[in-house]
Amino acid sequence: MKARNKFLIGGALVLGSASYLMASSIEDTGQYFLTPTELQAKVAKDPSFRDQGVKVGARAVPGTIVRDPSGRSLTFVMADLLDSTRTYPVVYRGIAPDTFTDGVEVVVEGRLGPDGTFRATTLLAKCASRYENAPDKDAPGYKEYRQYKGKHPDGVPKTAAPSPQT
Repeated sequence: MKARNKFLIGGALVLGSASYLMASSIEDTGQYFLTPTELQAKVAKDPSFRDQGVKVGARAVPGTIVRDPSGRSLTFVMADLLDSTRTYPVVYRGIAPDTFTDGVEVVVEGRLGPDGTFRATTLLAKCASRYENAPDKDAPGYKEYRQYKGKHPDGVPKTAAPSPQT
């Protein structure tokens, strides 16, 4: 057998092995989460699913967030993003992210208890930043908005303040 053929066969084996390892690791570490409706369907099909750790992507229902006075735990109700017919109460022990507010999209990781309460060990909240248009002409504050648009406000220095000398 020629050296070139041996090199091609060896290269194909290495490339095939690397491809297999990449594909199997992606399958094992893929981050997928269920919706509350999907969670309900899985529990209805197999009640032992409650004992398994799971990630659920949902929305925090506005007005349901109750924070512990110590700041170390909170409860809220999560619902599907588009259809809020299936909800679960959530108990989370830990410090909530700064972006966690009413109506924010969340991903919670934990277990569904026998009483139907989701006990979260991890709470992630989507950033609530968004683009906002300029106010309408009839909206309050429009006159002030137009007055200062593109201008430097009066009374605010245009250069950096000098550093204090000691």
